[in-house]
Amino acid sequence: MKANYSVRSRKFAVSLLISRRAFWTTVFFALITIALAIVSTGMGEMKISPAEVLKALLGIGSPQSALVITTLRLPRILVALLVGGAFGAAGAIMQAIVRNPLASPDILGVTGGASVTAVAFITIFQSASIFLLPFAAFAGAILIAFVLYLFGWKRGLGSFRLVMIGIGLKALTGALVTIFIVLAPQILTSKAMIWLTGSIYGTSWTDVSLILPWFLILLALASICARHANILQLGEEIALGVGSRLSRNQLCLMLICVGLTGAAVAIGGAIGFVALLAPHIARQLVGPSFGSILPVSVIAGSFIVLGGDLIARTAFAPLDVPVGAITSAIGAPFFIYLLYKNRGR
Repeated sequence: MKANYSVRSRKFAVSLLISRRAFWTTVFFALITIALAIVSTGMGEMKISPAEVLKALLGIGSPQSALVITTLRLPRILVALLVGGAFGAAGAIMQAIVRNPLASPDILGVTGGASVTAVAFITIFQSASIFLLPFAAFAGAILIAFVLYLFGWKRGLGSFRLVMIGIGLKALTGALVTIFIVLAPQILTSKAMIWLTGSIYGTSWTDVSLILPWFLILLALASICARHANILQLGEEIALGVGSRLSRNQLCLMLICVGLTGAAVAIGGAIGFVALLAPHIARQLVGPSFGSILPVSVIAGSFIVLGGDLIARTAFAPLDVPVGAITSAIGAPFFIYLLYKNRGR
């Protein structure tokens, strides 16, 4: 049995080689995530069976169930999937270009940069359109990415020093966020604190429409750039040796990573460690190829946020704990383990 599927189209000048293992792993993981989404949609103060959830989604369920699902629960489920998927993709891209298993947007401070400008936007421009929020988050994220490049990347991508610089930037952005919250009107303070922990509570169809275009466009661009990411993983010397435009490819991939991070932070807040965990899960399932890691990392990120949100709103009911508290409780020990494992590098 062949190890790969091949897809060719002379009309569209497309030629793809897809790992059989990666394909079926992606399909299986996606089905599990869809099943979790259906179960999660039915969980809450009003319990709805998975069968009734499916009926409501198909438009043949009871009016009461349909109202609860389509108005209250489905937007939250979709936001969890999109935010988690965006963080998962951003983490996979970051680890590919930095070539460091400790790298992720939240560890390197990119998420913190997005949080600073997002909180500043919320507190200063209270009457501005919410659709401008991802652009504000993107600006902060790209500023931190530029600082990382200036002080770390020029001296060698993938170095342990880069992670240390990122941790310092994360602390700095955390301090700036605290200052903005202290200076903000009191009515916004509690909302901002919950958002910074990472919460999708109260999300609506507006939030879905806000993040969906960013997610689809940037994920498509990341898929197109998968070949360049695979080459970058081989190292700078080999990449240059095969004719890769190293700086341009790194810049393009970083802009995609920053855009995904900014969009996810704008909607879900600083949900920690999803971007770190998802690529590691994907790598264990499908191997080191970026083209295989990317879709599985997206699904893994969606699964983590969706599962974390389900735990956050059911295990502590009637309280609605921010999902970021759950992901951080899982991700922080894993990060310490990675630090210990890579201590000699």
